[in-house]
Amino acid sequence: MAKIQVTQVKSKINCPKRQKLTLEALGLRKIDQMVEHEATSSILGMVNKVKHLVSVKEI
Repeated sequence: MAKIQVTQVKSKINCPKRQKLTLEALGLRKIDQMVEHEATSSILGMVNKVKHLVSVKEI
């Protein structure tokens, strides 16, 4: 399975609570923080919900 690197690039201030919880579930708490995940359908779905706050790179 492919791995993806997810980086938070925008603040979660003024975002709905659901999007804040999605960022926490991905392991992102600060701007410029990076995490690696397997590219499963559940992870890709979470990334899709907050795509305006994160950048994704395949590794």
